[in-house]
Amino acid sequence: MGAPPTRPADRALTKPRRRLTSAVAALIALLAVGAGVLVGLSTPAPAPADAPEREFSAARAYRNVEVIAAEPHVAGSAANDRVREHLVATLRGLGLQTEVQDAVAPEAGQLSGAAGGATLARVRNVVARLPGTDPTGKVFLVSHYDSVQTGPGGNDDAAGTATILEVARALTTGPRPRNDIVFVLTDAEEACLCGAAGFAGDHPLARDGGVVLNLEARGSTGPVIMFETSRNNAKLVEVFGKAAPHPVGTSFAVEIYRALPNDTDFTAFLDRKFVGLNSAYIDGGAIYHTPLDVPARVDRGSLQMHGDNALGLAREFGRTDLGDLRAGHDDTYFPVLGGLVRYPGWLTLPLAVAALLAVGALGWLLRRRGRATAGTLAAGFGLTLLPVVVAPLGAWLLWAAITTIRPGYTELLDPYRPVWYRLAVVALSAAVLFCWYALLRRRIGPAALAFGGLAWLAVFGVLLAVAVPGGAYLTTLPALAGALAGFAALATRRDGPWPVVAVTLAAAVAVVILLPPVVLLFPALGMGMGAVAALVAVLLGLAVLPVVDLLHPRAGGQRGLLALRARRLGALPAAAAALAAVVLAGVGLAVDRFDAAHPVPTHLMYALDAGTGKAAWLTREEKPQPWTDGYVDRSIAVADDFPGLGNSEMRAGPAAAAPVPAPKLDLLSDTRTGDQRVLRLRVTPQRQVRLLTLHVDTSTATVRSASVAGRDVPVEPGGGKWGFGIVFHAPPPEGVEVTLTLVPGAGAVSVRAMDASDGLSGVPGFRERPEGVGVVGSHSSEMLAVARTYPL
Repeated sequence: MGAPPTRPADRALTKPRRRLTSAVAALIALLAVGAGVLVGLSTPAPAPADAPEREFSAARAYRNVEVIAAEPHVAGSAANDRVREHLVATLRGLGLQTEVQDAVAPEAGQLSGAAGGATLARVRNVVARLPGTDPTGKVFLVSHYDSVQTGPGGNDDAAGTATILEVARALTTGPRPRNDIVFVLTDAEEACLCGAAGFAGDHPLARDGGVVLNLEARGSTGPVIMFETSRNNAKLVEVFGKAAPHPVGTSFAVEIYRALPNDTDFTAFLDRKFVGLNSAYIDGGAIYHTPLDVPARVDRGSLQMHGDNALGLAREFGRTDLGDLRAGHDDTYFPVLGGLVRYPGWLTLPLAVAALLAVGALGWLLRRRGRATAGTLAAGFGLTLLPVVVAPLGAWLLWAAITTIRPGYTELLDPYRPVWYRLAVVALSAAVLFCWYALLRRRIGPAALAFGGLAWLAVFGVLLAVAVPGGAYLTTLPALAGALAGFAALATRRDGPWPVVAVTLAAAVAVVILLPPVVLLFPALGMGMGAVAALVAVLLGLAVLPVVDLLHPRAGGQRGLLALRARRLGALPAAAAALAAVVLAGVGLAVDRFDAAHPVPTHLMYALDAGTGKAAWLTREEKPQPWTDGYVDRSIAVADDFPGLGNSEMRAGPAAAAPVPAPKLDLLSDTRTGDQRVLRLRVTPQRQVRLLTLHVDTSTATVRSASVAGRDVPVEPGGGKWGFGIVFHAPPPEGVEVTLTLVPGAGAVSVRAMDASDGLSGVPGFRERPEGVGVVGSHSSEMLAVARTYPL
């Protein structure tokens, strides 16, 4: 016997007698849960300078931030030498065994932009050790003390370095830990992660591995997120949830970061025998790597959170048996109201399948109870894809329109004041969802649409469980909670309070799970990828549809003027959300204007061929700002003339030749063995530079092997004219020795040397930036490159 006919008035999960009261109560409950979620993601109050000695104090740490970030201090510079001297003096003043590791180290990861470039650097890491009483291993606290050339690095990473100094002070005031604590302040992270690679690969203290806690920042504010772990992280996450006072971290973030082409010092340790956790605060990304990253822009709350977590984890790992931290699986975990929920990763797929089966059972029961038909259930499932697709597309179009009005945003990781734009994207997502719901609610029915939303959440949960296991909880758990709420609503009187309570509890679960990624994805990915946050916002909306339904008049049963009034009332949420999106975007444009304190970012370089005397202005801006546009007038490929600058095209314009010398190339020896020719060269800068490059024209010789400063480098020929290259950061004044073993061609071997310094103020034709025009956060901003070809 088939299901009974479904009357329009009976197609909802809830039918409270006091609909308005129920809606207000449910919304208040969800707003309270959402507020709790936001409080859980907030930073703590910074501790004052007179805080107890065993506690972390942001005020004490900030004093070191001011010293470290007093000026830009790129690796190899005199300013970096002064910072290193301060670090050594501070650590030795705490009674710690402190040394400077002076070495030539390779890059970690694949960060070099040079064509066929093997990247190295001279690094000087500061290493201090607090010996344990009965060590089972070592705990390494890591941050980098160098900055980019364009800014002093108040947040990136003076904050992390100062945090470690304050943690070291706190650890030396109490009983010694069981395990050795090693403080590693690395050099040349910004250039190539070479300091971390040099320590992890060559330092005796790193020989047996250990637990690494890496501290970073990619902004100026926001909660500290534990965003990366080593593989098989279950025991590490257990310690994190127990020992970190503010455990903000998700397995979804770990999955995202593993898929992105990004690296930090943590990468160098993961390549070795280490396990560990990587943490950073990431909001306020507009100042990242820019001259604005000064100490005053460091959020003391974020600094306090960094220190509280680092100190708590150092103490816990300091007393833990470190011999068995590699579990056989990853954990799934996420923050809940100031704590951390976690469960074994092997439960991910079974839970996803259970959620899918539960939602399927709910659909069967809805049909059985007459709340939906097979047709409306199928329609609800199929039509739910509309907001899932339209909302992210709308967010992308909104940002495209905003960047058309304000093109300077394209050069920023995030706007200076992004909150209004973020709220606009959320409001736009809500408008899409509410409009879709209002249009289909009477025809399809609230229960069938709620089923469609839960079904897609469950399907996404299974797909994520297979492809991105750490992110499956985002949709699996809301789908499971929604299905259970549906069962509860169907098992009680529909006009009583319990169906409303059940769907509100399920919606609260969705808010707890899905609101944090909505909040955190905006700073993590930037407004340029705000569509991802919009997608998650829509998934949250689908999970709370039964509560959204309470904002509408009851489904069906009205005729004439009552039906017209019901339709108008049902359109109000969509209209209000759409109006809010427009207003919020407009407020963002009005509030976040470029000015002297928030300058439009620009990128400019100068490149000189010392052999021909030809020079050019270069920029990586695809659509140059008015100030930059005064220097460039065409697009060119730079790889043939300046292989050390990479293979991409740039905008360029003519420039006068500056009286700047090219690096000197000396042939120290030239020997032959069979068909091979061995060249021993020294490349010496003739001025203070940040990097040297050397490239071989592979049409004149084939490189078989190479070494730099006595260190073998991989030979991986690239394309183009200069197929093999070496990039050396922070070269010493006496230069760098390079040995090339090659098979020469018929004529002379052609070698091109280039060096690069920072600052354009002395270059002929350079005009200082006016007020309101700034420097983009880029490793090549303000670069002055000089190259010359040498036949050998």
